[in-house]
Amino acid sequence: MQILHISAECFPAAKAGGLGDVVGALPKYLNRAGYGASVVIPKYATEWIQSADTEEVYRGEAPWHLERFPFSVERVLGPDIGFPLYVIDIADKFDRQGIYNDPWTGYPYWDEMERFFSFQIAAVEWVAHLEDKPSVIHTHDHHTALVPFLMTQCYRYRKLASIPTILTIHNGEYQGRYDRHHYTYLPAFDIESVGLLDWDGQLNALAAGIKCAWQVTTVSEGYLGELMNFCHGLEHLLRMEKQKMTGILNGIDVEVWNPETDPMIEKNYTIRSRKGGKRANKEALCREFGLDRSRPLFSFIGRLVGEKGADLLPELIESVRTGGVEANFLVLGTGERFLHHQLSELSGEYTGFFDARLEYNEALAHTIYAGSDFLLMPSRVEPCGLNQMYAMRYGTTPVVRAVGGLADTVIDLSRPGGYGFLFEEYSIAAAMESIQRAVDYYQRGEYLENMKRLMKLDFSWERSSGNYIELYSSLIKRSDTS
Repeated sequence: MQILHISAECFPAAKAGGLGDVVGALPKYLNRAGYGASVVIPKYATEWIQSADTEEVYRGEAPWHLERFPFSVERVLGPDIGFPLYVIDIADKFDRQGIYNDPWTGYPYWDEMERFFSFQIAAVEWVAHLEDKPSVIHTHDHHTALVPFLMTQCYRYRKLASIPTILTIHNGEYQGRYDRHHYTYLPAFDIESVGLLDWDGQLNALAAGIKCAWQVTTVSEGYLGELMNFCHGLEHLLRMEKQKMTGILNGIDVEVWNPETDPMIEKNYTIRSRKGGKRANKEALCREFGLDRSRPLFSFIGRLVGEKGADLLPELIESVRTGGVEANFLVLGTGERFLHHQLSELSGEYTGFFDARLEYNEALAHTIYAGSDFLLMPSRVEPCGLNQMYAMRYGTTPVVRAVGGLADTVIDLSRPGGYGFLFEEYSIAAAMESIQRAVDYYQRGEYLENMKRLMKLDFSWERSSGNYIELYSSLIKRSDTS
C-alpha cells in the first residue's frame, strides 16, 4: 500500500496551522506501521525548504488555460523527517516565504487561484507519469480538493480514475471560491461535467472535492456533525454525500511534543518529575515576560482571528483584570491587524499581568505549553484542535469552548474522569466563569494531581493512524473489485 498525500502544508517544511502538523505526522506513523506514505507540497521559499538537500526527480509541462507551464518535482534528501517529501517548483508562484499570506503585510496573496490550481495540475501530471502509481491519493482542504476532479473528469488524466481518492476537510470555513469561468484554466474535460465544479453559482473547490472524492473525512466526529448543520452553504451537499463521510480524530506526534525530551523547553520532565518540571518552565516563562509566577498563567496560542475566538481576548483580559481575578495572560500568534493593535495596547497597560508576542514562533510555543498552567481556546469553530492535545501532553489544563474536536477531546472536571474546563456559550461571561473556576481550582492546589491525569492521556497518531489504515484498505478493495 502506497499513500500519496497532496497538501499545501507539511511540518517542518511549511506550516501555517494544524494542517501542517497533521500532514507532517500521519505519514510518519503510517510508515512505521509498515505502509508506504509520502507527501508532495509546493516549493515555498521557507527557510527549511531553502536549506534542505534535494534532487530533481521529474521535469515536465502541464496544460494551463490555452497555454502550458513548466514545472519540476524535487525529492528532499535531508534532513530525514520520517517519510519521503517532494516539492513542486513552479516559476513565480511559490518562491515566497509566506504560504497563504504575505508575511510583510499579513494579507493573502492576490494570485491564490493561479498558485493552487497550477500546483494541483502539476501534481496530477507528475502522478500520471509515475511508473509506480500510488495505491491511494489523500488530499487536504480546498487547496488540493480539485485533484479528484482532475483525475476523474479531465481527458488527460482519465487513466488515474481507478486510483481511490480521499479528501480530508480540516477547515470548512475556507472553500476556495472563485468566479465560475475559472474552470477554463483546468485541463480539457467534458463540459457537461462542469456542474461538479459549481456550487451556488461559483467554482467551489471544496464542493468539487466532496462530489468527486471516493471518501471524505473530517478531523473529528464532532466536527462532522457540525458541518452537516452549518458549512457556509455546503451543508446540503454534505448531507447528500453523507454515506461517504466519516470523522477521524487527529492525533499528535508524541516525539515532537514530549516534555521528557523536548529541546525547546527550560527543563525536561516526566509524569514523576512533573511538579519540579512545570515550576522550572513557568519560572523561566514568567521571567521572560515579566509576569508574577505566583498567579496561575493562562495562555493562548494560535491565529488571531474570529474563528479561533481571538476577538474575545482583549475584552476578556480586561474583564479579568478589572474584576480582580488573580491570573496572568500570555498570547502568541498573528492575525487580524486590529487585534494586534488592541493586544499591543493592553500589554503596555497591563505590564506584569499580560503580554503578547505577535509572531509565529514554534520554539516559544513549546515553551508556553510547558510553562503555562492553563491553555485558553475560546473558539467559535474548532474542527479538531491540536493545541489542547499538545497542552495536555505537557500537563497544562485546557480551558476550552465545547465545540468540534474540543468537545471530543476534553472532559469537564465536573464530570467523572474529567480533566479540563469547558463552556458552551460563545461569550465573555461564559469564558469568565470557566476562568474563575480554573483559578479556584489552581488555588486549591488540585491542578498538580490533574497534571498526572493529563500526561497519561493518549492522543498519539498510533491510535488515529489505525483508523486511516482501515479506510485506505477498504478503498483499495473497492478499487480491485470495480
